[in-house]
Amino acid sequence: MVPSAVLSDRDSQAPQRSRMALLGALPALALLMCAIWEIAATLHAGSDVPGDASWAAAAAAVRERHQPGDLIVFAPLWIDPVGRMHLGNLIPIEMAARMDDARYQTVWELSIRDAEAPEARDRRVDWSTDAGGVRVRRLVREPVRVVTDFVAAFDAAQVHGHATGSVEVRLEEVGFEPHRCVRVEPWPGQTVRVQYPRVRLGTRLVGYVGLADVFTRRDIREPADLAVLVDGREAARVRVGVDDGWVRFEAETQPAEQAEVVFTATAVSDKARKRLVCFAAEARE
Repeated sequence: MVPSAVLSDRDSQAPQRSRMALLGALPALALLMCAIWEIAATLHAGSDVPGDASWAAAAAAVRERHQPGDLIVFAPLWIDPVGRMHLGNLIPIEMAARMDDARYQTVWELSIRDAEAPEARDRRVDWSTDAGGVRVRRLVREPVRVVTDFVAAFDAAQVHGHATGSVEVRLEEVGFEPHRCVRVEPWPGQTVRVQYPRVRLGTRLVGYVGLADVFTRRDIREPADLAVLVDGREAARVRVGVDDGWVRFEAETQPAEQAEVVFTATAVSDKARKRLVCFAAEARE
């Protein structure tokens, strides 16, 4: 016969053992719930991504109303290859490699999941529709007036300083995007000057600069400097690093018919071999 005192002690320990067993099972239960959630998320992933029929309908809506010179963009950025598959023939290289969108009056934005392209900012929605999950919007605003495009005017420029290879206008990858720009490769620790002796200026000089070629950015980590001088006075200066992408700069200018504008590209370190500096700029009214 088991003493009553022993039975009482066992009875008092039973709830404690149950609680300990439950606590021990909690991590396994949490893991199971996490696995169930991941399975559900995986099954749902892609269910809200429009298919080919939706994209074809969205592209047809754009083609019906598109005018030459209209810019076409996609959002989020990762759907760009899908969009180009349907509308790529309406996106010439000059448009794909643009400096920015300021000179475009009309922008067509095709987006999913309520994403918004950077080009949609400060624009008015003129027309919109939804094609099975692909939102199509025609966005408008007054375009800027460009009086000098420094990339287009590069043939009139003079180059001074030590460059590795030629200084030229090229189509380059900068920040994982295409950009047509003036490419300069200064010697390590040296400066190259790109001089425009007589150009027309407006009220603003707007430009962008970045480091080209993903492989040299991976291997060469030193930054570069770009400075802009207008009639001998520094108007802007930017230090651009390997992770900065396409960096905007701007300076106020006095309207002039024959101003001297100089862009100086500097590899700021003696270790900065193969530092490919690319810039584009416009004088705007």
